[in-house]
Amino acid sequence: MRYKKIIELLPACALLSLLSSANGACSSGQASNKQEKVVVTDTITAFALPTIPTMLNTPELRADYLARHYWDNVNFTDTNYIHHPEVTEQAWVNFIDILRLVPASTGDTALKTLFAQAEKEKKCYMYLTSLADKYLYDPNSPMRNEELYISVLDAMLKSSVMDDTEKIRPKARRELAQKNRVGTKALDFTYTLANGQQGNLYNIKAPYTLLFINNPGCHACGETIEALKHSPSIHQATAQSRMKILSIYPDADLAEWRRHLSDFPVEWINGYDKKQTIEQNNLYDLKAIPTLYLLDKDKTVLLKDVTTKEIEEYLQNIQ
Repeated sequence: MRYKKIIELLPACALLSLLSSANGACSSGQASNKQEKVVVTDTITAFALPTIPTMLNTPELRADYLARHYWDNVNFTDTNYIHHPEVTEQAWVNFIDILRLVPASTGDTALKTLFAQAEKEKKCYMYLTSLADKYLYDPNSPMRNEELYISVLDAMLKSSVMDDTEKIRPKARRELAQKNRVGTKALDFTYTLANGQQGNLYNIKAPYTLLFINNPGCHACGETIEALKHSPSIHQATAQSRMKILSIYPDADLAEWRRHLSDFPVEWINGYDKKQTIEQNNLYDLKAIPTLYLLDKDKTVLLKDVTTKEIEEYLQNIQ
């Protein structure tokens, strides 16, 4: 299914009435105090958005209200919603888009409110958890967002409709998500170089450390290696000793790792996890490889599981 963004899904007039000042009427430009319920129609059914009070006359206030009340018109006891993903799943995608526009605290509240409402019917509740898995957790999802997914996991762990067995997986995912979270200290580990010398993450001295967990035999890893090598801002940061790059191979097949040693620049610290501590102790989330973490001089996580482009943008903003 091809999912549209909310700006594409809603008519221009409806979008303006939702997020812009309530003082403008789309059709004539005249002021209007009349509140209208905006309905996104579909050939099978419809998703009704909440009516935003006209007193909320800034885009920020209106987006905040929309996020908190997005699902108010949904009857969660009606399992028919499950059978219309072209409406319900599309509504979820648009909802996540809105959460990207509001403060993190609002997003957290909005998600927990949604799952509290959905507890009226377990089938609907579990359907929503599957959408969260698909869009916020799946490593191949372009909308993957760990912070929003943590809010969902917290709601699931407190849910009265899920039994203890059903909570085993979200509990494990919640514990792993908490590790190396933005704003916390990255977990230390020992790496081994090709010549047998060893070091650890915390002993790397630099204003910034780029931790690059990878398997050089994978296609995506190769693409990321090339992107990092040819990035002007990353090259400048390493050349000026403002950043060091630690490339770590977490797997056991050293022959594969050694075959690709020439792929890495000599100025990088290129090591492997000799005892496979990272994987065996779940120090880092390895569901998606490669993965990039940007750390400060104290090894506090600044960026987690991001792209080369996001690293570049961060470095450009601090220059």
